[in-house]
Amino acid sequence: MRIGVIGGSGLEDLFDEFAAKKYSTPYGKIDIYLGSVEGVEVLYIPRHGPGHRYPPHKVRYKANIYASKRLGVEWLIATSAVGSLKKELRPGYLVIPNDIIDYTRRSETFYNEKVVHVDFTHPYCLTISDILFKSAYESQVDVRKDAVYICTEGPRFETPSEIRMFRDWGADIVGMTNIPECVLARELAIHYALLTVVTNYAAGMQDRISHEEVYSVMREAKKHVLRILHKSIVKLDKIRDVIDDCVFYKEEAEKLLHG
Repeated sequence: MRIGVIGGSGLEDLFDEFAAKKYSTPYGKIDIYLGSVEGVEVLYIPRHGPGHRYPPHKVRYKANIYASKRLGVEWLIATSAVGSLKKELRPGYLVIPNDIIDYTRRSETFYNEKVVHVDFTHPYCLTISDILFKSAYESQVDVRKDAVYICTEGPRFETPSEIRMFRDWGADIVGMTNIPECVLARELAIHYALLTVVTNYAAGMQDRISHEEVYSVMREAKKHVLRILHKSIVKLDKIRDVIDDCVFYKEEAEKLLHG
């Protein structure tokens, strides 16, 4: 199973048929879905668990990434909701980031017992990002490639002053889940990229932000996300032996998994 998807609840609709299972890892038990897209086997993990039970600061990030690696995933596509810091990135717009700022207090790593410094010059896989962009373009969906994602601790939304500061730092979108997820994927040598849906303007750019608004926009965008994922999975299945930053950590990842 070379391709995986991590995202919000409901993406199991990607499959015509799937099997839901519990999967045990050294970092806790998680729910996984196994299915196929045009004959391509795919692993789907709901980031927050079924029913969105885990808030951003309690997501089982290490379990999700560890399970992906153990099950053979080489290409991992993540999806998430984000707030926009730019007027032109309106709600409903899709954004594929190429860089990230960590504004969290999270320090999750697979290497607590050994010093391993992963290079993060390119936090996201360029190959997957290109494929996501092409698939969105083919689907006639408004999409922007190359943007800076800033990750906050959550679960609260940000203040207007924080948003002004983030904008000054060069951030374009803000979310609560991509740290440590993208870092952990790099540590285990998994090709990883992110497809985001702008669900709202950030604090200070609109009167108020609510869960209802976020979920409403995500529900509307879901059909576009599923179409892009479908096209991207088929394209990724045809690719072999791509050189990417993550390959430099394959040996360490194998040691971690198998001793």
